[in-house]
Amino acid sequence: MFGRMGSPHRGSGPWWRAPAPVALAAALLLASCASSSGQRAAGGPSTAAGTSVGGGAAGLKVLNVVAGENFWGSIASQLGGVHVRVTSVVTDPNTDPHEYESNTADARAFAEANYVVLNGAGYDSWGDKLLSANRASHRKVLKVADLLGKHAGDNPHFWYAPDFVTKVADGISADLAGLDPADAAYFRQQRAAVDTALGPYRDRIAAIRGRFSGVKVGATETIFVYMAQALGLDLTSPPEFMKAMAEGNDPPAPSVARFQDQVARRQIAVLVLNVQATSAVTTNLKSQATARGIPVVGISETAQPAGASFQSWQVAQLTALQDALARASSAGAAGP
Repeated sequence: MFGRMGSPHRGSGPWWRAPAPVALAAALLLASCASSSGQRAAGGPSTAAGTSVGGGAAGLKVLNVVAGENFWGSIASQLGGVHVRVTSVVTDPNTDPHEYESNTADARAFAEANYVVLNGAGYDSWGDKLLSANRASHRKVLKVADLLGKHAGDNPHFWYAPDFVTKVADGISADLAGLDPADAAYFRQQRAAVDTALGPYRDRIAAIRGRFSGVKVGATETIFVYMAQALGLDLTSPPEFMKAMAEGNDPPAPSVARFQDQVARRQIAVLVLNVQATSAVTTNLKSQATARGIPVVGISETAQPAGASFQSWQVAQLTALQDALARASSAGAAGP
């Protein structure tokens, strides 16, 4: 059995090593340069809608927002600005959102929330249980999967698809304005500001696509599928391997052999690993890639460091990937 070790996804579920030291260090350093304001760990002090917030004008309306994961929490915090107080429940990189066990602090946060953002598609089903246990007529819920027309069994890593991120930002902004119509103009301004803040993220994607479109790459899990498509990269890893690993299952032996052969023949330019998951088979692939001179780049499920903004985290990872692709190109590896 290829049991996963230290994985945030410890059991099977719908579509759910260490990276190269230099690539991961660069990613974390860049991500730490910008953080999302207004977020707090679940269980911290909450502020009810309609009250004033320390440092703000008396009577400033503030919506209590709960996000299942910190990447959506970052976006909600930026879109809401001074009119939201955001609780991101899952922030620990070693916590599996799919198997997260809620606590009384989470239940209290959900009960007090005016607005809840969940990923959906089976990724954070614990949130559905909290909603059912704390029914409230004043609370609005956004399930990202529903917004995107996705369902359980689909790849739930929606935050790695740039077009999906735009749709989610639009959806959150519209919902906040609906909950607080008096501040609708402010939320429109915030939406424009977030669009500007996402500029470097979009620019990095465009730069990679422009230079490396068609380059063959490998990935150990489905987490990278959406982004590979956005970047125009040719993700050649066996789909059954990626799906099994994302679900915490042993990949089929033929898919392991095929993946190992791709690495041995240097048929991929870069190997992308989920830094929050490791197993004997992925560790072996990483070692083989390193031995064959194939750069290894790590990406994560949750925003890292925990306080990083969505865009700084993503730009850091994209920069590490771009650098790795450039090194591989210089070495003449796996071009289109």
